[in-house]
Amino acid sequence: MSKRSYGIAIIGYGGMGGQHARLIGTTEVMRLTGVWDIDPARLQAATEASIHAYADYASVLHDPDVEIVLIATPNHVHKELSIQALQAGKHVICEKPVTLNSQELEEILKVAEQTGKLFVVHQNRRWDEDYLSVKRIVDERRIGDLFYIETRVHGSRGIPGDWRKQKEFGGGMMLDWGVHLLDRLLLMIPEKVTRLYCQLFHVTGSEVDDGFKLLLTFESGKTALVEVGTTHFIALPKWYAAGTQGTAVIEDWEMNGRVVRLADQGSQDAQPIVAGAGFTKTMAPREDNSVTVEPLPRIQTDVRDFYRNVVEAIEGKAEIVVKNEQVLRVMRLIDAAMLSDRLRQVVPFEEI
Repeated sequence: MSKRSYGIAIIGYGGMGGQHARLIGTTEVMRLTGVWDIDPARLQAATEASIHAYADYASVLHDPDVEIVLIATPNHVHKELSIQALQAGKHVICEKPVTLNSQELEEILKVAEQTGKLFVVHQNRRWDEDYLSVKRIVDERRIGDLFYIETRVHGSRGIPGDWRKQKEFGGGMMLDWGVHLLDRLLLMIPEKVTRLYCQLFHVTGSEVDDGFKLLLTFESGKTALVEVGTTHFIALPKWYAAGTQGTAVIEDWEMNGRVVRLADQGSQDAQPIVAGAGFTKTMAPREDNSVTVEPLPRIQTDVRDFYRNVVEAIEGKAEIVVKNEQVLRVMRLIDAAMLSDRLRQVVPFEEI
């Protein structure tokens, strides 16, 4: 653990900026030097909360007490602000999506290499319990060999009525939620992606996608469905993982779900059942004693470990958890997904 706290300034004092301010205030490794925002009302709100409000971005970059700049602005200015901070000798934490495409991220990473400063993306949902629970189930092969997985978020309120609805600011659900779901999925399945198919949705008539379906095929033949929807009044499960020896499901944020595992093969010749207007043996249920139903593994998690890891990486005491090559791979996949939607066809994915 670091013996001192690092001065950090937050750029963009909106929803995520405010969340960062609250979390940083409860860590022992960082101290908030202040915030800057182009909106005077937000600067006034910071002042009323006894947080220093910088006059402009240049004041942040010239403040010797600022060692880390945290960028929590709309997406379209991430690249410009990150590069300026790196060139000013600051370490940078950037909110997701890091940029609008992979090329912009590559430009940032070149500057980070030239300056020798740490650049890291805030992928906070690696600390979500539902993800960690499914990952443990898969890693420990509790359902046998994984062959198919679904990861999704469903809501019914559409896109929030702010910059997230506008293309010029980098809005849309692929950049908002897709980066999270893909980031975690690729950590769970350590294989190359060979091809993908994506369809973006515009149900509410927005100029950006308000949902999407993305189907990935991995090198071994595993497949994954990544889905985001904002006009769903009955939400499908957040996670559905199918393995050769069982299935796991997580229904919602409250961790309702279960693991159903094969206990005994049971009778090899199923008894047919009446189904609709016909009957079936293929879809006949298993005998009760051939499966076990188990609770989901529960995992203690603390998202403040992200900030602690950043400081340990700066001090050379630990490897950074959210690696830039992982983020770049996600952005390249998003580029390919956007291309698939434009072409309306499956596209191959070349791992670099």
